[in-house]
This record gives sequence, structure tokens and C-alpha cells, in this order.
Amino acid sequence: MKIGFISLGCSKNLVVTEEIIGLFKKNNFEIVDNPNNAEVLLINTCGFIESAKDEGIKTILEMAEYKKNKCKYLVVIGCLVERYIKELEQELPEVDLFIKISDYNQLWNKICNLLNRKISEEKLNYKDRILTTGDTMAYLKIAEGCSNFCTYCAIPYIQGKYISRKYEDIIDEAKLLVDKGIKELVVIAQDTTKYGIDLYNEARLPELLNDLDKIDNLKWIRFLYSYPETITDELIKTVKNSKKICHYFDLPIQHISNNILKRMNRKSDTESIKKLITKLRKEIPDVILRTTLIVGFPGETEEDFNELYEFVKESKFDRLGVFTYSKEDGTPSAKFDNQVPEEIKEERKEKIMLLQQEISYNNLKNKIGNNYECIIENITDDGEYYIGRSYMDVPSEDGIIFIKYNPEYMINEFVKVKIISNTEYDLYGEIIE
Repeated sequence: MKIGFISLGCSKNLVVTEEIIGLFKKNNFEIVDNPNNAEVLLINTCGFIESAKDEGIKTILEMAEYKKNKCKYLVVIGCLVERYIKELEQELPEVDLFIKISDYNQLWNKICNLLNRKISEEKLNYKDRILTTGDTMAYLKIAEGCSNFCTYCAIPYIQGKYISRKYEDIIDEAKLLVDKGIKELVVIAQDTTKYGIDLYNEARLPELLNDLDKIDNLKWIRFLYSYPETITDELIKTVKNSKKICHYFDLPIQHISNNILKRMNRKSDTESIKKLITKLRKEIPDVILRTTLIVGFPGETEEDFNELYEFVKESKFDRLGVFTYSKEDGTPSAKFDNQVPEEIKEERKEKIMLLQQEISYNNLKNKIGNNYECIIENITDDGEYYIGRSYMDVPSEDGIIFIKYNPEYMINEFVKVKIISNTEYDLYGEIIE
């Protein structure tokens, strides 16, 4: 049978989808890209915030249209299903099978039942994984779930508590990926800096990064979503001393006002966040700092917002994303008083994004004349530029480097690039070797 896949939401979701693709391929299904050709369609959904839920429902309804043609079965899995399975079963009769995250150990049995196939004992396995992120980059997931219980976040209620993967399995998977030709590993979890605490009673991210650093033929290592309070001197030293670990920290601080941080149940405070930023820039002068913020959290006053605005102006983050607060079912903050009106949330988001646009432009302008090692990933439609990234750019999240086309070089090749100009979020350069 021919099966097509759609993966929504985060990169952690994508890794699960890749393992599921591998399971189907192992069992002699033909994987197709075009839903017109699929007899089975499987959608892996996200249920993190309201916009993700809306996208999930819209995608399910769009894919259900293909059942009028060749598609016989529509399967929906993931966070949205874990969270709202009863409502989805009532509202979406077009779907033939819903599978919750907590039932993934029964996923293949449920699929076999649906397709009237002989049931076989099959489990998701990283060794079967089929990559969808190209020939040079792959995500390496090191944990599931989250135990931080920030008051706005539904993830602990959807995915459960933080569970670290076995150290040996992570290293084994990394080696398998590099053997397939992967040059860049992006280490991911809801909170990478907590890795190992639940399983080994100690944080082992620095040790893990050091062991990944030893893998031959691996070029770049990144780790995403490192909470400020668990970034240790050991971790900073590990990044500083490595030639493979990108000098890049993703710090999801969410806010800077102590009033809001406390209401969010965040473990950092104003002073510790500012000290950490200063320390990172002192210890690693070429470090790239990314953060995400939430505006319009319940009880956020004009004073709280102004404090955040001034902090963004002072800190000059290289990368910064802003979300408006989303009132999520089952989270403590959904019941908080002083909910902020939507129009004020949007105004505050717009104000910070306009500020960050200016900051980003000036930060990138300062890169003109510098040389960076870049990976060529694609070519623009007009053929004038390669599309590339440097250590400063997380795939699919950050800006890109437009590199003047030179037929001597190939896609997936690493080249040295001199920066010649910039826009608000992207750089332009030319290959020098």
C-alpha cells in the first residue's frame, strides 16, 4: 500500500514521524509525497497552543478530501489526539483511526487492525528511522516530556513528565546518523539542560556533548531549548572548548519581570538572567543568543511590559521570537485573574518585533566583512544564489545566508563565505574558498 505523511508542530514531533515512516517502510509500504497517490494518510498533530490546534483541524479536514479519491484510510496521531481524543472522535468521523501518544507502544497493532493485516509485534525504533531533513542535518532527541510545570504550558499534561533517553542509545543513534552521511546534529528536548537528572541523578548534557564531539566525520553539533537556571559553568566550558559544538545558546526566558516570571512558575529571575547573558558573551565572544518571549500573560501590567521592552533593547539578542499568551485548557494560568485583552497582546507583540527587527538589522550589519564556514543547502529559484547557513543559523528557525552562485560548488558542501551585505534577518555573501 502507498502511504503519505504530514508532520505538524515541533522538531520533536518530526522525529516521531520519521520513526513511524521507518516502521511502515520496514513493513513494505510505499512512502509517497503526494497525497493524491496515497491509499493511507497519517497526520502527526501538535496541540501546544490554540493556533497549532487550528492548524491541526484544518489539515485533517483538507486530507479528508482525498478520501473521495484514492485514499482509503485517514490516521491521526500526536499531541492534539492525546489532549482531545473524545471531542475529535465525535467531531471528525472522516478519521478512521486516532492514536494517542500514550498508546504509541500499540501503534502498529492498531494500524494492522485498521488495515486488516496480520498483527505483528512491532515497536517504534530509532534504528528504523527515515530522515526527512535532507542529507546533512538530523535532529537527535534526548528526552520526552517536561517536568517544569510552567503555569501557561500544557506540555506536561499532554506528554507527561520529563523522561531522559538512555545515554548509550543516544550515542548509538548519533553514530548511525553520521554513518549515513549526516554532518550536523541538532540535539533536542523540551529542556536539554535537564538531561539525565531523572535517569542518572545528575545533569549529563555536558558529558553527552563531549562524547558527540568525539564522533568522526561530524561537523556541527547544536543543542536547543536550554533553560537559563540549569546552564552551568561546565556546560559553558564544554561549548567554548569544542570545535564542533556551535557557539549558540537558545534561552527560552519568556519574560524578564520578576512579577511575571513568578506567576509563570519560572525558576529564573531578572538578575540571574541578566548575569547569564553577560557571562555567556564574556566567555564566548562570538556566541549567538536566541530567546523566546510571551507577552500579554495574565497580570502583565504596562510597567511589566515596559521592563521587558527595555530589556530587549539593552540585550540585543541575535534571534528573538515573540508569542502572545495563549489561554490553554487545563493550565493554571487559564484561571488567573487579569487576563489581558487580545488587542493589547497584539500591540505588545508588534512593538517588540519592530524593535527586534532594528536590533537584528544592526547585529547583522556588524557581520559584514567577516568570514564564516557555511553549508550550502539549496539554490534560489532564479539560480543567482545558493541558500546557506553558518553556525549562527538553526535550520528552519533562523535566517539564511544568500551566497553568490558559483558552479564550482555543490549542494551539501561546506564553503568559506565572506559577508558583503544584509537585510533585517538575512545575510548575503560570496565564496572565498
